[in-house]
Amino acid sequence: MPVPSADLPRWRRAARIAAEARELGLSLATPGRRRRDVADAIEAYIQKQGAEPAFPANLSRNVEAAHYTPSPEDEVTLEDGDLLKVDVGAHIDGAVADTAATVEVGGGRRHENLIRAAREGLEAGIARVRGGVAVNELSIAIEGAIGRRGLKPIRDLTGHTIETYLLHAGKSIPNASGLSGEHLVEGEIVAIEPFATNGAGSIENGVFGNIVRFRTDPGGDDPWLRATYERFRTLPFTARWIEAGADRDRLRRARRHLQTYPVFVERGGGLVAQAEHTVLVRAGGVEVLTRLD
Repeated sequence: MPVPSADLPRWRRAARIAAEARELGLSLATPGRRRRDVADAIEAYIQKQGAEPAFPANLSRNVEAAHYTPSPEDEVTLEDGDLLKVDVGAHIDGAVADTAATVEVGGGRRHENLIRAAREGLEAGIARVRGGVAVNELSIAIEGAIGRRGLKPIRDLTGHTIETYLLHAGKSIPNASGLSGEHLVEGEIVAIEPFATNGAGSIENGVFGNIVRFRTDPGGDDPWLRATYERFRTLPFTARWIEAGADRDRLRRARRHLQTYPVFVERGGGLVAQAEHTVLVRAGGVEVLTRLD
């Protein structure tokens, strides 16, 4: 669904904040730093700039493709050579921006081909964006760019349209060809999100990634739960954002209302790199909202 032009300033502002938070996260990805501290810093920056996180900062490593955020007790530190995906979202009154990049912790060049493949796939997809274009044109371009580096896109992870308070609004942007008969519409907000791997090219569910979202309205019987639902609506959140003690116990007891997110792990044990921008579809092209120029 196209976004009303009057709402675009909110989207542009949220996108700028998300992009800055992404870059902060990449800069903090150093050996010995706790993942939890990186996530907390990203989310604090978003709030300091006047937005809210659209989802918990995802800091998935190596064979983890997506959907890991640190728990409140996570003491794991980053290691030299880790391939870290920094996936960040920010929103202002439901205007959501979603962006990601991959960094090799320690600044080496062991994973440069993977990182470049995801980035080049992203740019190839963006270059095809315009009102009325077949989504499959983007998929062909993304798949081709990743393939030219001798790697595979992950077929079952996709980009997506975004609407107010809806991170995944219904239309998918596959990273492999032949999977969509949809077309882009002028005025849509779209996240283009290639994943490149040297593995099997698909994912399987791993352990719980410490991310949940409301899948049903909990009603009004529990005032705390009602207030939590109003705070997050349909957007994902994490126990790190809930005060320790009784409130986290309440959240656990409310699991029948919650969808949980497992970590997505590369099925063949391959390493995974990700790149992502949120874009505005124009009649004859694209505005890349999360690019810092």
